Amino acid sequence: MSNLKISQHELLPFDFKAKPIMEGYLELLNLDTSDYTFSANYLWLSNGSGFYSIIENTFCFFLLVNGEISMLLPPIGLQNDIIKSIPICFNLMEENNSSKNHTKIEYVDELLVSGFINYIDPDSEIGDLLEDYVVERTLVDYIYDCNDLIELKGNNFSAKRNEINKFKRIHPDYLLETLDVEKHSDGIVRLLNKWISDRMKYLPSDQTELFIDGIYSERLAVKRMLDYYSELDLIGLVIIIDGKVQGFTVGERINEDTASVIVEKTDFDILGCAQFIFREFVKKLSSEYGVSRINVGDDMGFENLKKVKMSYRPSLMIPKYTIYKRQ
Repeated sequence: MSNLKISQHELLPFDFKAKPIMEGYLELLNLDTSDYTFSANYLWLSNGSGFYSIIENTFCFFLLVNGEISMLLPPIGLQNDIIKSIPICFNLMEENNSSKNHTKIEYVDELLVSGFINYIDPDSEIGDLLEDYVVERTLVDYIYDCNDLIELKGNNFSAKRNEINKFKRIHPDYLLETLDVEKHSDGIVRLLNKWISDRMKYLPSDQTELFIDGIYSERLAVKRMLDYYSELDLIGLVIIIDGKVQGFTVGERINEDTASVIVEKTDFDILGCAQFIFREFVKKLSSEYGVSRINVGDDMGFENLKKVKMSYRPSLMIPKYTIYKRQ
């Protein structure tokens, strides 16, 4: 991929050369939000091409789709540098784009928002950013305490415990293995294809197009995960039943205290498998990597996914915002 030049700014391809540079800037923030890692963005970059530039000593990450540029993250750096770089980034996008609808900064962590807006009413979806921008609350990340997910104490988790016990009773010979790309790739791809097929059977017709768009991104993310597993410093776990991969989950360490779950898939036909592998993955992340919190990302606006993530009783929900230039 070649460089992209807009005005006096040169945008470089978002490839593995960007990894140490981006991670150096991310260390200045130390956020728990799932979007603020190189690996998460590299895996899910499917709908366009990624570029970056260092502007006002901040790492600025851009997405190019059909000739239009937006930002997948706010400028990353120290607070004063971020405030200085935001107007420059918007000017850059405006100069390139044919419409202001594409000129936006997505996935802005609430801590960064609070640093450069005048005021956000906690009961409102809209806040004022200086005088020229609008901030819209969009999604939230769901974060849990590891001990809560491991112990599953109390009535709130009785259904989860029952599902796990049922799984262990029906499949006493299951095997848990750390993900090994050479050993497990074929089984992971087979399971993903079956998951897609099963999901399509029960999908309402009015959701088919949205699902197909989403599954394209997910298939590409899984392929990239398998191709660059070691280079991306990923952590994975698979469950084997009767010699077949029937579940897999992959995540990463976001910072010293928090890890994330990037993708998880299990066979729909195996009851309790999803609950079981999730708990076992949390155990692995806690015992082997010393983290105390798990971020499972946002719900992408899907009500059913929101219900599942709320059912695990998050200890913290981190709002994320989109910034637009006023029309």
